[in-house]
Amino acid sequence: MSKVNSAQLQKNLTGVHYPASKKDLVMYAELEGSDEQVLRALKQLPDKEYETQEAVSKAICGSESA
Repeated sequence: MSKVNSAQLQKNLTGVHYPASKKDLVMYAELEGSDEQVLRALKQLPDKEYETQEAVSKAICGSESA
């Protein structure tokens, strides 16, 4: 996965309403002008629903960041 930390994700996904699909997360990040590194990481997520921002962070950053 791309090198993105949980603080970056939190900053870029602050207004997301959960649960959210991968598609929803990518669309939100694009509309909000998230940096390319975060967009790349979101696009690499498994295609499923994420219940919380912590679940997204765990999927991208690993268990130590969630």
